[in-house]
Amino acid sequence: MPRQARRESGSGIYHIMIRGVDRQVIFRDDGDRSRFLNMLKETKAVSGFKLHAFCLMPNHVHLLLEQGAEPLGIVFKRIGVRYAGWYNKKYDRVGHLFQDRFRSENVETDRYYMTVLRYILWNPVKAHMVPDPAMYRWSSYRAYEKGAGSLTDTEYAEKLFGLRENLVAFLREDSDESAMDEEQFDRRLREEQAREIFGRVTNCDSAAAFRQLDPAWQKAYVRELYAEGLSTLQIAKLTDIPRSTIGKTIRGIERKQKETIESPTADPIFREEALGYLTENDEIW
Repeated sequence: MPRQARRESGSGIYHIMIRGVDRQVIFRDDGDRSRFLNMLKETKAVSGFKLHAFCLMPNHVHLLLEQGAEPLGIVFKRIGVRYAGWYNKKYDRVGHLFQDRFRSENVETDRYYMTVLRYILWNPVKAHMVPDPAMYRWSSYRAYEKGAGSLTDTEYAEKLFGLRENLVAFLREDSDESAMDEEQFDRRLREEQAREIFGRVTNCDSAAAFRQLDPAWQKAYVRELYAEGLSTLQIAKLTDIPRSTIGKTIRGIERKQKETIESPTADPIFREEALGYLTENDEIW
């Protein structure tokens, strides 16, 4: 059946999600994240859209975007083709990197706008990657806390609240409200894929069998499952390990990647590029 045309948002604002094909990781280190944001910034200058929020997760990206002169399809073709080409060259891989069609939902009321904004900025907390949204570098949270940077357009949300202090107080509140969720994206297919990957990686056919493994092997497999693209919720269900424990285990992936980039034995080609990575003092929001 042919795909249905997207219904245009009356406000021109959309919640966008793009993800790796078969939910594979699309950001292996900070260099990848920096490159993607640079490409996003360059595309924004050409396409004329406003970026109200972004959040880079290991295998997907959330954007709160107000369409400019260019249609969304062209915008994401620009970003996807460029980043995938660069990523494939860096990691000596071939084939598609992103799922072929980005997902979007219309944001047509101020109330839902604020729901989506907070949902996007709290994504790393919900995934147990950080305990506080302000601690996650790769989102727009700091733009709202500290003032607009070079990428995020904060004016719309600031006008809704009047005072920045009120806006930040709202964004700091945890909420059970949800928006378009990666967990609900092609759920049946992904659950089947998750079970297949679980069996292939662990050689276990059940959570009970997994729990019989040595704890060191359990941790290693959890990290490998996460690197394969499984969500923390999926890993928790398949292994019968609390999701909070899963979150603590997978945070070691980020530390290991950082150590690899900073190691003097790292590939000199990528090490030279790594020296140019954005630092904590740079405006990356």
